[in-house]
This record gives sequence, structure tokens and C-alpha cells, in this order.
Amino acid sequence: MQDNKTFLSMITSVLNTDGFYFCTDYDLTHTQQRLANTSPDFQEMSLLERADQRFVWNGSLLRDFLAQPELHKFVFPVIHGFIMMKPCSINGKIFEWILISRRSCFRAGVRYYVRGIDSEGHAANFVETEQIVQYSNGRASFVQTRGSMPFFWSQRPNLKYKPKPQISSTTNHLDGFQRHFDSQVLIYGKQVILNLVNQKGSELPLEQTFAKLVNSMESGMIKYIAFDFHKECSKMRWHRLQLLVDAVAEMQDEFGYFMLSSDGKVVVQQTGVFRSNCMDCLDRTNVVQSLLARRALQSQLQRMGVLHVGQKIEEQAEFEKIYKNAWADNANACAKQYAGTGALKTDFTRTGRRTQWGLVMDGWNSMIRYYKNNFSDGFRQDSIDLFLGNYSVDEMEILTPLQLQKDWKFLTLPIIMLVAFSMCIICLLMAGDTWRETVAYVLFWAVAGVVTATVILLNGKEFVNVPKLVQKEKMD
Repeated sequence: MQDNKTFLSMITSVLNTDGFYFCTDYDLTHTQQRLANTSPDFQEMSLLERADQRFVWNGSLLRDFLAQPELHKFVFPVIHGFIMMKPCSINGKIFEWILISRRSCFRAGVRYYVRGIDSEGHAANFVETEQIVQYSNGRASFVQTRGSMPFFWSQRPNLKYKPKPQISSTTNHLDGFQRHFDSQVLIYGKQVILNLVNQKGSELPLEQTFAKLVNSMESGMIKYIAFDFHKECSKMRWHRLQLLVDAVAEMQDEFGYFMLSSDGKVVVQQTGVFRSNCMDCLDRTNVVQSLLARRALQSQLQRMGVLHVGQKIEEQAEFEKIYKNAWADNANACAKQYAGTGALKTDFTRTGRRTQWGLVMDGWNSMIRYYKNNFSDGFRQDSIDLFLGNYSVDEMEILTPLQLQKDWKFLTLPIIMLVAFSMCIICLLMAGDTWRETVAYVLFWAVAGVVTATVILLNGKEFVNVPKLVQKEKMD
């Protein structure tokens, strides 16, 4: 009964997460371009049959319905991510501006427990983001992707603020890497990888491995660009992001975007995407994606006749505010779903500049992330795996993985540390007969507390909240 209550609380925690969407008459799982390039037979299919399975978060729940066509009209695919739809006006012309982020349900999970790729080439925290404009029966869209660096690496929490990433030394990275990009090229066309991680410290080996794997593939469909976001934008030099935008401008013009004329004919198609990543594919990634999306939108609105020649989106104050806030909200939604808190650096996305208050909020969110990543993410990971059907409850199973007991150190050492530091404070407040006696007591309890804390930190992985239901291969 207790296990059943825990399983129910897991399902409830997933359902209480913001960002689940469905539609009864539109296929949310596909981009405008994919929908335009389909056959009449595809159009006749139910939403359930034709959905892109990467983004159907209730797929496991609908499995039994799939075999019964007469029931398809009662079920709808649910996506997880973010959607913003806003009627906007520029030069007196009203158009619909839409932002959709679709999070993949393959290799889904939380920040530190799901990194890299699995054996099928599915990347952690993979998100397809589509920006759509509708004006005078015409439509245009621009698609970007983000996802964890697609090779086998992990970064398990261990009580340290930033655990050191570990690259697997026993796995053939190229196989999974090849599978990942084969599917990406098939779906999206050419790939321009924008790797925004630090090119020093613990992130450097990851950047070097990524670059080496791209070179090993020798594919003309994949281009790799490393941009050290933190180094380039240090000391509030956020204007330097324009260096990256300018560097990829020619490639963006080559890829173009998708556009339908007012009479429903395909005018142009997008032939490639930018695949952006940082460590989490959240904060730095979202900032860069918003800049590239604005550049595409500038061209689309001019082509549709909304913007006059020479006009810039940045000069349209009312729309610029809507645009920046929507991208900041998109960052927050994706960050809460993966890292447990709102995104960092959203003050830049919202205002176009970095602020002192933004730095304070980033510090606060970082503290919340630290707590959740170490002390509650195991439960969150289990909840996602249970919801997606990666773990199935067996009614005949007497002992479930939930009943695994913690080692004696898990409770004993924190209690000893708490008692030691408490006694240290009490000895300071209630001084002994002589100062030597007081110092001796304080030193004894302080040393006891520090030694215990050191032992806890050295064995950090045993004190964090770990998933219990997840299969071993997913955790490596």
C-alpha cells in the first residue's frame, strides 16, 4: 500500500508539471514544413496515428488505444514543452506570432541523471523549437533544435556544486553519435552545431570530444562551431554575441526558412537547422536561439510585407517586448522541466542587457537547483520513467525497487555532524569555568563536525537522492 501511494504521488508530480499541451484539430507534434510535405493518406490518419512519436508524452498511456481504430477519435497526443500564441501588430498590420517548443520523450529525465545519448542515439533534453508567423493566410516558420552533447558522458550529483563530467572510456562513441546525426539529417537536413560550453576546466574535454567525433564522421552535412559563451560575454560584454550571429549569418541565409503563400503553395523550404547546446541546453542555448530566431523573423516579416524596407524588429517597441518575454518564458519552461528551476540569464532575453538584479536571481535559482539536483531529483527521475512507461509496476512483485534501504551512513553521519556543530555553538554560548576549557570543548566539537562533513563530501554519491526505478543502462 505504501509503494502504491508513492507511485501515485510520482504520477501526480509529473501531471502537476507545467507545459503539457494537446489540440483536438491540429497536429502539435509536427512542424509546418513536415505537415506541408505529407501525402493525402497521411492527412486522413487520426492525430494519434500520424503523430511524431518523439514528442508524444502520453504514448505509453495510449498504447492500448492504438490497436483499436474506432477509439482514435477519443484520444489525443500530448506534447511537453512550451507554447505561446500572440496576435501582434506592426505598421497597423495584425499577424499571429507563435512559439512552440517540443521536448522529446526519448531519453527524458532530469538534469544530472540524464546526459549525453543512449545506444539508439537519442539525446538527453532534446527540444525542437519552432517559431511561426501567420499573416493574410500566409505562413512562415523557422525551426531550431537543442540537445545534450551526443556521446556517452555523465555528470552524477555528489553534493559538489558542479560535479565533474565523466566521459565513458568503455563505449564506442561513434556508433551512437552516427545514429543521432543520421536521424537529425534525415529529419532536418544540414546541421550546424553551436557548442557553447566553456573551452577550459571540466567542460573542455567534452568540447574536444564533440569536435573530434564530428571530424571523424567527415560529413559534408554537419558543420561544427565552438563558441565559449562565458568567456566571450564575461564582464557583461553581451554585445559580443553578435559575433556568433554574424559568423553564422551566411549559413542561416543558405538554410532559409519555410514559407507558404496565401494560396497555400510552398514558397521556400528550410534545408537545415542550428543544433545548439551548452551543458544543460537551457540558459546559454536559449539566449543564442532567440537571437537567431529574431534574424529569421526579420526576413519573414519583410517578405510578407509586414515590415517596410529598412525597418528592424528591434525598433518595434511593443512587439520587441512581446518577443523577448516569450523567449524568456520559453527558457523558464524548459528549465523547470529539466533542471527544476527557472532559467538563468533571462534578464538579458527580456531586456537585451544584463542587470544586477538578474545576477541576484541567477544566484537564487542556482541555490534552488543545487538543492533539487542533490536531494529531490531521484524522485523526479523515477516519476518521469513511471509516467513514460520506462518502468512498469508489476502487481505480483512483492519487493519493489522503492524498498531498497539506504546504507547506515546515510542517516548516522548527518546526525553526528548536526550534533557536533550544535555542541560547538552551545559551548560558545555557555562558556566553561576557564577560557582553556571553553576552547578545548569548541575545538573538539568543531573538529568532529569538520571531519564528519569531510567524510560526507568524500562519499557524496551515497547521500544524494538517486532514482530507484531506472534501468542500469540508462544511468551509465
